[in-house]
Amino acid sequence: MTGIAARSVFLKCVTIVSAMVIAVFAVQSGRAQDPQLRFGSGVPREVEQIYDKGLKWLAENQSESGNWESGDNGPGVTGMCVMAFLASGEDPNFGPWRDNIRRAVRSMIQSQSAETGFFASNMGHGSMYHHGFACLGMAEVYGVLDEDTLWDASVDVKDRRSIGQSLELAVRASVTAQKNNEWNAWRYSPEATDADTSVSGAVLMGLLAARNAGIRVPDESIEKALEYFRSMTTNRGEVGYSGIGGGGSANLKAIAALVYSIGRRKDLKEYQAVLGQLTVNLEHQEYSYPEYFRYYTAQALFQGDFEAWQKWNRRTAKELKDLQEDDGSFQSQHGAAYGTAMSLLAMALNYRFLPIYER
Repeated sequence: MTGIAARSVFLKCVTIVSAMVIAVFAVQSGRAQDPQLRFGSGVPREVEQIYDKGLKWLAENQSESGNWESGDNGPGVTGMCVMAFLASGEDPNFGPWRDNIRRAVRSMIQSQSAETGFFASNMGHGSMYHHGFACLGMAEVYGVLDEDTLWDASVDVKDRRSIGQSLELAVRASVTAQKNNEWNAWRYSPEATDADTSVSGAVLMGLLAARNAGIRVPDESIEKALEYFRSMTTNRGEVGYSGIGGGGSANLKAIAALVYSIGRRKDLKEYQAVLGQLTVNLEHQEYSYPEYFRYYTAQALFQGDFEAWQKWNRRTAKELKDLQEDDGSFQSQHGAAYGTAMSLLAMALNYRFLPIYER
């Protein structure tokens, strides 16, 4: 049985059992919930093919130390790659990519400062992006990876850290940086006193994922960050980048819609406005950081408008099939590892496995 066929059987079994369980709870609680929205109704074959080819490329191009060295590299890209491995339902302890996941997790932990909790980028510029995405990746692997075999004898005991300890340190670093920022948000460095909605979205999603995983995150930190996004959103649903008002890209609208959703603030008029901006033009093509756009738009639409996501997902799957290289990679201005991980994660909601993707 091929990898695609085997996973299809597994996913169908999980979907059927999960749908039965949720149906029982729906009857008992008197509330109806569409099992298709939460668990899906089968992953399109072209998505499985894209995903299998992409994961194979990531596995074959990972360094021995656990990171990916093509283009921009650092713990943030590594975190996205970890999420890509987890997102399709592969068992991180016994599946074919278990060693790749462990190497990647070790790499992220070893890049983290034991004093500050900051995930340091190899590139310098854009390091808070790396910190936010690394925190997100660690939150998604927390609780599903058996850590008994995470470290081997070659690593000194004093240099080892559990995923939970790493997450607690990462949260502390994010909160400390926010407290020192007059906007109650984040920019490129932990010491920055200015802010932008792109970096802030990455860091805030890391905090929200950590909270969802059971790590203590101060409510005040989440509330202040969401208030920052509100201050950057106009009544028309335009989202500013580093100044109050409109003029931002579609990327920023998707980021804002997502953080409002995961932050449990769908009641806000700002949320309805930015969601409307996304759903009114599902054919939009973003030429500035297109991988980033697809990654955030997939999640924002799924959280806000399931029918809109279905339409967008079908079109984007065809687009990604054409963009994927013969070796399974996706090229991008930030390198193939970034491009491949982000492109796979744009399709990951077809599987519905990552906790941060739950609606």
